[in-house]
Amino acid sequence: MNKFETDSRKVKKGQIFVAIKGHTVDGHDYIDEAIANGASIVVAEHPVDVPVELKVVDNSEEYLKEQLALEYKDKLSKLKIVGVTGTNGKTTTCYLTYQLLNLLGVKAAYMGTIGFKYQDMDITLENTTPDILTLYNLLLTALDKDCQVVVMEVSSHSLSFERIYGLKLDIACFTNLTEDHLDYHKTMENYLKEKLKIINYLKEEGTLIVNSDDEAHTAFLQKFNKGLTIGLNGDYKIIDTEITPATTTIKFSYLKKEYIVKTNLTSSFNVYNYLMALAIVNNLGYDINDIIKLTKDIKAPKGRCETYEVNNGYAVIDYAHTPDAVLKVINAYNELKKGKVITILGCGGDRDPIKRPIMGEIATRLSDYVIFTNDNPRTEDPEKIMEDILKGVQKNNYEVIMDRKKAIKTGIDKLEKDDILLILGKGHEDYQIIGHTKYHLDDAFEVKSWTKE
Repeated sequence: MNKFETDSRKVKKGQIFVAIKGHTVDGHDYIDEAIANGASIVVAEHPVDVPVELKVVDNSEEYLKEQLALEYKDKLSKLKIVGVTGTNGKTTTCYLTYQLLNLLGVKAAYMGTIGFKYQDMDITLENTTPDILTLYNLLLTALDKDCQVVVMEVSSHSLSFERIYGLKLDIACFTNLTEDHLDYHKTMENYLKEKLKIINYLKEEGTLIVNSDDEAHTAFLQKFNKGLTIGLNGDYKIIDTEITPATTTIKFSYLKKEYIVKTNLTSSFNVYNYLMALAIVNNLGYDINDIIKLTKDIKAPKGRCETYEVNNGYAVIDYAHTPDAVLKVINAYNELKKGKVITILGCGGDRDPIKRPIMGEIATRLSDYVIFTNDNPRTEDPEKIMEDILKGVQKNNYEVIMDRKKAIKTGIDKLEKDDILLILGKGHEDYQIIGHTKYHLDDAFEVKSWTKE
């Protein structure tokens, strides 16, 4: 059990309760409850009258970070930790790596957008990289269950807020950098600066692996002074690819040897995700031929190019919610199509509004037809979000259906033989956030429950 707790409801006998002043809740208001539940020490930012030991600190959040790092540094050093950062591809790269390691007999855990997975543990997380206390709790629990390797997504927000403070990475990876989260970072320079902080957590003798086909990769190599590359001219060099709607065959070379591997993944960007995963596993000490033999047994995570045959065509569910991801997904399926590409797309509320017209323009320019719909409007007016999206549209090949369920049904109804319907933006999410409320809505369920009327 972790020594520390910040949620008064979860305090167990003997734990130290750290009262943190959050954005919406102040932990200082719940000190009595924490003590009633068994807290033996209280850490606060100002004096309070309590019947247990009190420690007053300037910043309780900073105190918690430093204490966690200090207390558990030696224990967590027994784990090999892989951190993957980048705008797109983090989830797929980490999930493929996690699967390959487990198939090789390694006790590996995954942490990221689709939760925390280890053996029989499958825990939903609020953020791609959870808050530092949750993160340490998960790592310590996995370690107690004999975990050997943790593969984790490292978001720019987590680097900015030091959510991985105290961790030491054996391998750090960079996938790509494209426009996203500018509501927070303001500029691409700031966004890159936050991503580069992953190098601060990489062991001196650790391994850096970067996608050399993304121009930002040089900043990572310069900061660490060394590293391996994947790409068209990388150390793991892509020679040729053959992509179908259900599989991808990759021919690549490493250290002057050539290899061919067939994957159950599709699209050109998954070539990079797979090759990054292979490079990670290879650098953890496993032979490339052994990795290739097991590749037939791995699959993409839920909501990442998740494909269903429906109404004589294909419906593809993908999490693409940035201009670059939308561009890449539609381009990838344009290369594969025998019929039309129809795209369903929206933009989230209370998030970067700059990307909305860009995504509207990309979708209508590259698709044969587009249905614009809702995607987590949150507390923003959905009509206002739609206005922003349509500002970028220059073609008349679209319609607006705000009800996402109806939009998906309409999209499937429009399919003709071999057409491809791309349902973008929500991927693995099984909810729609309207106001502050989460309503159940799962794109995959809507596809699977479609019936022709």
